Amino acid sequence: MIPRVAEESLRRYARGFPLICITGPRQSGKTTLAKLAFPKKQFFSLEDPDTLLLARSDPRGFLDQLSGPEELLF
Repeated sequence: MIPRVAEESLRRYARGFPLICITGPRQSGKTTLAKLAFPKKQFFSLEDPDTLLLARSDPRGFLDQLSGPEELLF
């Protein structure tokens, strides 16, 4: 595994911001970075058709499956 300098920055930003967006080209390591930085968070991929359908059709129901907003990782 390649150590990522951005991992520590990501954790630092998470202490001060309620939402962080990691952007970049496909298959550049965004998901890997997020999972390494926040290993205890639940992960949801909106590329999964069922997850995306639930998030679009019933956003409140989708968010209700979480124990709290701090548990969310996409």
